[in-house]
Amino acid sequence: MCAAVYVLSTVTGYVLTSALLLKCPNLLHRKRRGTFLCRHISHRGGAGENLENTMAAFKHAVDVGTDMLELDCHLTKDEQVVVSHDANLRRATGINAFISDMAYNELPPYLCKLDVTFQKECYCAGGDDKRIPLLQDVFDAFPNTPINIDIKTNNDTLIKKVSALVTKYDRENLTVWGNARNQVAKKCYKENPRIPLLFSLPRVLQLVGLFYTGLLPFVPLKEQFLEIPMPSILTKLKDPNGLTRSQRVLIWLTDTLLMRKALFNHLTARGIQVYIWVLNDEEDFQRAFDLGATGVMTDFPTRLRDFMDKNGISKPE
Repeated sequence: MCAAVYVLSTVTGYVLTSALLLKCPNLLHRKRRGTFLCRHISHRGGAGENLENTMAAFKHAVDVGTDMLELDCHLTKDEQVVVSHDANLRRATGINAFISDMAYNELPPYLCKLDVTFQKECYCAGGDDKRIPLLQDVFDAFPNTPINIDIKTNNDTLIKKVSALVTKYDRENLTVWGNARNQVAKKCYKENPRIPLLFSLPRVLQLVGLFYTGLLPFVPLKEQFLEIPMPSILTKLKDPNGLTRSQRVLIWLTDTLLMRKALFNHLTARGIQVYIWVLNDEEDFQRAFDLGATGVMTDFPTRLRDFMDKNGISKPE
């Protein structure tokens, strides 16, 4: 009897303490003070309105009023840090070659028209700018714009060079970096812990596990940005008749587990920004902000700006 009372009181105390700290995490953790807050993030510079990851796309997004540019980095054979999503150039340029096997001046231009990955049956036709830019070109052109860097390959030299460029341009307070792979994210943090870090995929899974077991309020977190997909958008990208019942159930379950307002509110109260990607219609914009996401990542910067203006979603100070 005494043992049962002890166990019950312990469990009750744990549950109540966890619930309290989930809603009021600053009782245990000091809130992080970031130097920038972003609601409007342009995926690959806005791949639905200009050719992805080009200077023209980045300029257009900044002109529209984006708070952050999201881009991807690779390393060329002559060790230049370039902005490109794919390691292989075939999809974007029509040339079946790897960026790592070519010098920067050998890289081919982008094709005139590219598919928009997160919009069903959508292509973007570009203008005159089809050049794969250097990361330093982006830093030169947009010195005051926060930039979100996905380190696409597990390459120590790439990580060191990106860190060196961030430091050279005095952008440690305007940059966030990382990758879905935990090994890459760990290397980024080890190379330069002053650059804010994204959660890797294994760390996202760990975060969700901690949330559902009630342990999250007790655990310190080194990452400052959670960047996750909204799983339900998969039903819009694929033919509904082509999805099996098990696939639909898996999408629903993953969406239910990840898209949790209580989780997002807890993280933002701790000073961790939450970005949801890649959303391209008003229904998903609204859902993300209703859930408490800090920001939305989109391929259509103008569409998101118009939605925010129409719905009175304020820009960060």
